[in-house]
Amino acid sequence: MFAVVRTGGKQYRVAAGDKIAVEKLAGEAGETITLGDVLLAGDGGEVKDAKGVVVSAEIIAQAKSEKVIVFKKRRRHNYRRKNGHRQQMTLLRIVAVGAEAKKAAPKKEAAPKAEETAAEAPAKKAPAKKAAAKASGPAE
Repeated sequence: MFAVVRTGGKQYRVAAGDKIAVEKLAGEAGETITLGDVLLAGDGGEVKDAKGVVVSAEIIAQAKSEKVIVFKKRRRHNYRRKNGHRQQMTLLRIVAVGAEAKKAAPKKEAAPKAEETAAEAPAKKAPAKKAAAKASGPAE
């Protein structure tokens, strides 16, 4: 199964076992993260619904990409500036591409009691009256 995910303003086509370099993500080497912004998912040549698909990845390392040289020059003005830049990046190994693990909702132990104490009943009704008074506006 493959998926197209968006991270760092770029899109990547990934499958289980792939290694990719993306813009820097928070985390240390060895941690597992989830890439939740899945744009497209599929299996072979068949495209599936991307809703609910989650891509989990393991951080291999935090590194810098190759150096980019920035050179500025203006002819006949003796103006030359040379700068270099190395972008921070994160190396990821895609662990799994698949449906999100559905978590079972915690069961409620007992329904709330039907009887309310006298102190709780007015406390619940008072904010509703104030909200209604504020909605009508000032009486002038």
